[in-house]
Amino acid sequence: MSRSQTHPVNDWHPEDIKAAIRKRGVSVAKLARANGYDNPRTFMNVLRMPYPKIERIIAEFLDVEPQVIWPSRYQEPTKIRPSVHRKVA
Repeated sequence: MSRSQTHPVNDWHPEDIKAAIRKRGVSVAKLARANGYDNPRTFMNVLRMPYPKIERIIAEFLDVEPQVIWPSRYQEPTKIRPSVHRKVA
C-alpha cells in the first residue's frame, strides 16, 4: 500500500513549490527561518494542508497570489440550498 499523498490536480505539486523557492536561491528552511519559523517542518505543513499565513509568505516570495499556487483552497464555497420544510399533519 502506498503512503504517498495526493494533491488537487490544479494545485502546484509540492515538489514544484519547493523547486520554485530553490530556483530563487533560497532553501525552504532558510525562507522559514527568515519569516520567524524556527522549525522548518512547521513551515512545510502548508504543502499538506491549508495554512493561509504561510501560503501568503510563499506566494509573495514567488511573486504570485496564493490562489495561483493553491486554487483548490481559494474556490468559491458551494452554496447549499436550504431545505424546504413541509408541514406534517
